[in-house]
Amino acid sequence: MEPVTAFFQLLSDRTRLSILQLLWAKGELCVCEITGALAESQPKISRHLALLREGRIILDQRRGTWVHYRLHPDMPQWQHQTLAECFAQPLMGAVLETHLARLGGAAADAGHCAA
Repeated sequence: MEPVTAFFQLLSDRTRLSILQLLWAKGELCVCEITGALAESQPKISRHLALLREGRIILDQRRGTWVHYRLHPDMPQWQHQTLAECFAQPLMGAVLETHLARLGGAAADAGHCAA
């Protein structure tokens, strides 16, 4: 599949877009933090993270039991710019605030995996 098409297909899902927005805002998060912030099941989040990793948009790093995720540092500039434009939109900011509020609670509840 063509890289441009594959990138936009990955962005077309609300859960994946929310994951990317959280990683954009926070830098790096553990899978359990993402699960708490998005109020979704761990298997669902893990499936979406795997797709983003396969698309080379994010990287993962295992630390003991927990896996931490971050945006891929070698992401092409056009992808980085697309995400920047997307996340700069006011509506996306409102969505992010909701997720960050949950993230604060999730981090307190799941201190065992906090980054």
